[in-house]
Amino acid sequence: MQLATFIRFLISGGVAAAANIGARVLFSQFVSYSVAIVAAYVVGLVTGYTLMKCLVFDSGGRGSVAEYGRYFMVNMAALGQVWLLSIAFKDHVFPAVGFSFHAETVAHAIGVLSPMVTSYFLHKKYTFGARRPAQPR
Repeated sequence: MQLATFIRFLISGGVAAAANIGARVLFSQFVSYSVAIVAAYVVGLVTGYTLMKCLVFDSGGRGSVAEYGRYFMVNMAALGQVWLLSIAFKDHVFPAVGFSFHAETVAHAIGVLSPMVTSYFLHKKYTFGARRPAQPR
């Protein structure tokens, strides 16, 4: 693993995570926590793809439909993990230990950060690393 690439991934992912969490706080003013997590994930997904494409993984030129599809699939797998952990911490773990300081936001942050390492490797090898075989000339 190249350290510089992973650091750029963490920074880009951190910006996308902040966009995700900020959007969830905003969306929670209008919809339930559970729905807000999913809606905010879309904001984080778009932010993350743009930053990963531009700053982290050189996949050559503009993104293809296939690349967008791979990025989407990796993130849909992670969404399940993010949603489950966010709900579990807010509704079960935090009440059990008496934690109440910004419980929704802290639970959501834990959920958003949870797929960090697996996402890096999946995006590096699958999303942005998948190349079409060279075409004969």
